[in-house]
Amino acid sequence: MTPLQSLVACGTKLWLDSVDPDEIARNRALGATGATSNPIIIADLIQTGRFDADLQAFVKQGLDDEAIAWAMTDKLVKSAQDVFRPVSQETKGNDGFVSFELDPLLEDPERKVPDTEKTRKYVELGKKWAAGHTNRMIKVPATAGGLGAIEELVAAGVCVNVTLVFSERQYEIARDAAWRGIQRLADRSKAKTVYSIFVSRLDVYTEKAVPDLSPAAQGQVGIVNAKRIWKLNQQFWTDKRLPLQQEMIFASTGTKKKDDPAWKYVETFAGSDIETNPPATNAAVQASGRTFTRNVDQLPPAEVLSEIDKKVDMAKLEEVLMREGVAKFADPHKALLKLIAQKREALAAKV
Repeated sequence: MTPLQSLVACGTKLWLDSVDPDEIARNRALGATGATSNPIIIADLIQTGRFDADLQAFVKQGLDDEAIAWAMTDKLVKSAQDVFRPVSQETKGNDGFVSFELDPLLEDPERKVPDTEKTRKYVELGKKWAAGHTNRMIKVPATAGGLGAIEELVAAGVCVNVTLVFSERQYEIARDAAWRGIQRLADRSKAKTVYSIFVSRLDVYTEKAVPDLSPAAQGQVGIVNAKRIWKLNQQFWTDKRLPLQQEMIFASTGTKKKDDPAWKYVETFAGSDIETNPPATNAAVQASGRTFTRNVDQLPPAEVLSEIDKKVDMAKLEEVLMREGVAKFADPHKALLKLIAQKREALAAKV
């Protein structure tokens, strides 16, 4: 049994943080059962030149740069969905999803879009990009505007991936909104929500903001936070008797410190729910030779938990990471639009 096979065998759903068709095929063979996309992924793929023919076709259709960005995203996500559709069918809609991120520019601080307008647009765009798809998830950020859209999207039958979750507060608002939406459904058989809890960004934050954490606690804050929220999620949905699982996604699982083994976060969350790993992380895990067993319900010693609770201000952490997260949300989409404009000029020069 390979390392990734052991990860899947102990209860983890392995998703890929990419919609690169080559990586999708490679990781599907290794046991991946889903994927996710974002503007950075789309831009990196366009940069390779492998999709110049598609770009040219979109240009000939008269699409502007913004429309091309969405057309390319839609095409790549559809392609990944095709690969994972058998998983969706085998699991009766419990797995095999590919996440489609809605317009990040709604969260651009420079645009100053009111939260009520963000909510309205998230609902409108979510319904639009979900229409006609059985194994596409709509990715909505856990901002005020995004959280406001969750109930309506779920009530409309949209499968939702709530992203940019850093805290219990955000998770609970998102989960409760999703449950309200599910209760409005006449048929709950296809109701599926997931909550993407970011991990490594918390440990990057505490190294700078809470330098006096002991060596035993430093580098554990993201893990402890995610495992506690995972437990809350398990407890909440247990008595709801829904056909499909409402799950946590352990996201941001690529390590940020060179001294950390590539499998640090992969190993600690093994055993339940979903891990969305970058291709490089999966490759390193596969090459590690390790065998993974269930660790998701194992927490550090009580003294480490007590130290984290005493020294880490989670409200401040959420505030800082959300501010950074919103910037990281909007800026890559701006860069994607700039790249498409450059590509348009370069392709026109070749004609």
